[in-house]
Amino acid sequence: MNAHRVLAIDAGQSDIKVRVDDGGRRADLTFRGIHTGTPLLPQLAQVVRDTLARTGAGPDVVTAGISGLTDRDADADALLALVHADGVRATMLAHDSTTSFLGALGDRHGAVVAAGTGVVTLAVGATTTARVDGWGWIMGDAGSGYWIGREALDAVMRAYDGRGPATLLTEIALSRWPDLSQAYMALQADHDRVRVVAALAREVAQAADAGDDLARDISRRAAHQLAHSARTAVERVRTDETDFAVCAIGGVFSSGVLHEAFTTALDDESGLRLVPPRGVGIDGALALAQITAAHPLGAAVHRAGAI
Repeated sequence: MNAHRVLAIDAGQSDIKVRVDDGGRRADLTFRGIHTGTPLLPQLAQVVRDTLARTGAGPDVVTAGISGLTDRDADADALLALVHADGVRATMLAHDSTTSFLGALGDRHGAVVAAGTGVVTLAVGATTTARVDGWGWIMGDAGSGYWIGREALDAVMRAYDGRGPATLLTEIALSRWPDLSQAYMALQADHDRVRVVAALAREVAQAADAGDDLARDISRRAAHQLAHSARTAVERVRTDETDFAVCAIGGVFSSGVLHEAFTTALDDESGLRLVPPRGVGIDGALALAQITAAHPLGAAVHRAGAI
């Protein structure tokens, strides 16, 4: 597909990034994150329309990497029907593990651990791919921002009850919920509760850097979960490579304690080599327009229309 005018979407739970590229002009925008409890495709269609209104762009193709994309929502034809009147002639949808990989490593073998609100790991070998985790905040996402925030709240309430040691994390919780005995009710009633919990990961990182023992323990345990996912994914696609690139992306890795622990956990004679990312998810969403069916990731892309 030789797409000259692309509207690329990196749709996460915390925010949605959009890049418009017509070959000579590029514009980047940010919107509120997707709501997993409401239909996905109308949300994406609205993002397309809002982008067109703000930029005046006329894209031929819309590509999207989407957090937690399921088979039910991976309907490129349905999205095309929603935006065809806006001049779009083709749509391409993929799980954000695919676009995260393309943004971070491009067209090469390796594994990408993308850890933000949620987490998913994707490994790509010579002919096969393997996805590990990305199963959402109820069933998975081990080591994610939500996982870290949930562990932090558990530590806070243990300290509150006297079941656990004191922690700086209590001050963080009190800044949001002055009455900790009522915090659980307020959180359960909050429509954005997943995002609220995941946002605590940033303050856990700060507390870990300040030397709080519980925050450091949570950060290290998250790192080991993420490293385990990376090793598992690599072993499912690896053939005869002695050296296999691993890239760690997403806000969770901004924690110094966690990043150091993740690096140490990978350095175990397995031949995994941590490399810096070439780009981010929105770069991968844009690169999606160039992925052919013959590429190892081709089967992971849902397509509709032609240009």
